[in-house]
Amino acid sequence: MPLAAAPRPLLPLWAAVLVSIVGGVVLDLAYPSLGWWPLAFVGVGLSLIALIGRSAWSALLVGFVFGATFYLVHIMWITRYLGLVPWFALAGLEAIFMAVGSILLTLVYRWMPRLFPSRWAALIATPLLVAGIWTARELFMGSWPYTGFPWARIGMSQSESPLAQVASWTGVAGLTFLMVAFTAAAIEWVRIGRLRDLRTALPALSAAAVLLLVPAFPTTAAGTLTVGSAQGNGPSGYFDPRERNDVLRAQLEASAPLLGEDLDVLLWPEGGLDSDPLTNEGTARTLDALSERVDAPLIVNAATTRGDDTFNTSMLWVAGEGAVQIHDKTNPVPMGEYVPDRWFFEALAPDLIGLIQREYTPGTNPPFFDLEGIGVGLAICFDVIYDEVIWTGAQDGAQVYMFQTNNADFRDTDENLQQLAFARMRAVETGRSVVNLSTVGTSQVIAPDGTTIDGLPAGEAGHMLTEVPLRTGLTPAVLAGPWVQAVLGWGSLILLVGLGIAVGVGTRRDAKTPAPAGTGVAQAD
Repeated sequence: MPLAAAPRPLLPLWAAVLVSIVGGVVLDLAYPSLGWWPLAFVGVGLSLIALIGRSAWSALLVGFVFGATFYLVHIMWITRYLGLVPWFALAGLEAIFMAVGSILLTLVYRWMPRLFPSRWAALIATPLLVAGIWTARELFMGSWPYTGFPWARIGMSQSESPLAQVASWTGVAGLTFLMVAFTAAAIEWVRIGRLRDLRTALPALSAAAVLLLVPAFPTTAAGTLTVGSAQGNGPSGYFDPRERNDVLRAQLEASAPLLGEDLDVLLWPEGGLDSDPLTNEGTARTLDALSERVDAPLIVNAATTRGDDTFNTSMLWVAGEGAVQIHDKTNPVPMGEYVPDRWFFEALAPDLIGLIQREYTPGTNPPFFDLEGIGVGLAICFDVIYDEVIWTGAQDGAQVYMFQTNNADFRDTDENLQQLAFARMRAVETGRSVVNLSTVGTSQVIAPDGTTIDGLPAGEAGHMLTEVPLRTGLTPAVLAGPWVQAVLGWGSLILLVGLGIAVGVGTRRDAKTPAPAGTGVAQAD
């Protein structure tokens, strides 16, 4: 049987470009600060509509426009201190990846109906493979180059929506897959289904039912932990003018109301110490005195040096014993906390690269503290966006998470709210409470269901004293997350390659078979 014709584009190229621009802006609105989460489906849908029936080159253009529009708006907070060059560089790189991935998406729309021209294949198989390729693109962008930039995953837009509960079963990658599958199935239902035949709506309705009706995986209550936390609002930004120990003094002042309170641990944010307590005796004595006065251990953070290496280090500090456990940030931020291939980038932008003086070394110790028998999972600042860091903490026995961050370089931008949304999603995904503490805000204690237990406003010094629920038991997302990613990512790519091979074989076979008179094959643009 000869192959069916390839689909024609739904839109002329000029219209597809305009739709992609609108789609990129709409998708950003689904994330904080606005957080209109249903718009994630609209943004994804507009992107897919612009790609159906496209040639590879026009898909590259349309995908680049969509990616550039989205990222230029979404990460505008980079310009707060770093200016235009890093903003355009990062947004441009992500847009290129979006564009290349868009070619793969348009190939699904081109090849699937040629091999499987039935309506049900279009309603079921095509949306599933489209969702798989979209997810594979997200996973690639979240891991390369260097440690990648998994900042804008579609699933992460749902931290305050009823759909977030699905992430406890599938992880964020699985939630992205289901959201894109629903959107693609809805498009196919409108495009080729019989709107009066409700059977053709079943694929889209099935995906919607999973998204809306699946409850969060139940973890087991295991008591509470009384956590004191202090948001000092000190001059902790990279370019903030400050004197020696100004940040330390701000943290001590914010912690003062907690003296005499009954608490199990006192948490400080990332960068809450100006100096290394492992080598600075004065800072060590200050922490000893504070731990004694609150009669509890401290979890603090500072830049530390061991040998020739510098680390972004969280420490469990006990009076008289010092740092009894440490965790070094697993994924220092490229171009922020270190410069990969510095010789190359200094040649391109010496003044800009010269601002980054420290070269943090990636940590290899686990993101976990044993707090007198209670497991505490850790993530330092941007490590919250890396699945492996979060899953490792839970697998090691975390009953609660404590995320330390420093958003001072991005005051008054969407960055801190976007990062807070990631923390909220991690609570739901793992079924664990999260204490997300920033030097300058926004700081919150988040329950395992994603609701807010306690909080502090941004840009103000303050403290929290919170009874934080503890949980045990691992969610399917933690247990099977790596497998879900492998199946959705590599599995989808393997299927697409198989489709391409089959279409190539069929095309060569059809070329050798004379076509009946009066027939022709429709061509995509």
